[in-house]
Amino acid sequence: MDLRAIPAQPSPGLIHVVVEVPAGGRNKYEYLPAPGLMALDRVLHPSVQYPFDYGFVPNTMAEDGSPLDAMVVMEEPTFPGCMILSRPIGLLEVIDQQRYDAKLLCVPANDPHLDRMSNLGQLSAQQLEDIAEFFRTHRGMDGRMTEIQGWLEGQPVMDHINRCITAAAAPELPQPQEPDKTESDH
Repeated sequence: MDLRAIPAQPSPGLIHVVVEVPAGGRNKYEYLPAPGLMALDRVLHPSVQYPFDYGFVPNTMAEDGSPLDAMVVMEEPTFPGCMILSRPIGLLEVIDQQRYDAKLLCVPANDPHLDRMSNLGQLSAQQLEDIAEFFRTHRGMDGRMTEIQGWLEGQPVMDHINRCITAAAAPELPQPQEPDKTESDH
């Protein structure tokens, strides 16, 4: 599964999300780009499960150096590796181990039951708190310090997505070379 040719944002207001963990799952899969496979990363504590399909936006780079994390509100879970054309509706700002690690919240573009959902106010406050609590709890069980800063929506969400797309497209800077230490240098 080579994701390099898949645009992060195929058209304005829509993004692709590749699912790593279906809703209700405890197995945390991670996409490995080199072999193009999903691999089991870890199994979560029995009392914790993903509230929605969870994955990433291909061809983006978030502040933590990995693709932008994303969740998709689905009525039925999908499967690891499934690509969902999605409409972003919010962004959960998370500080994980003192690093910014935002989580995008989306709805599928092709679900007629959710086609009118366009902002966080259309989800219940309890659903939003359940998502935040999931990240607090499952990270805490790993002994990691996690701070939930709150939700963003509207233009700040699109600005964040665009920064992550730009970061992934930026050429990598060459690593500094060690000077050649030869006998003639002494």
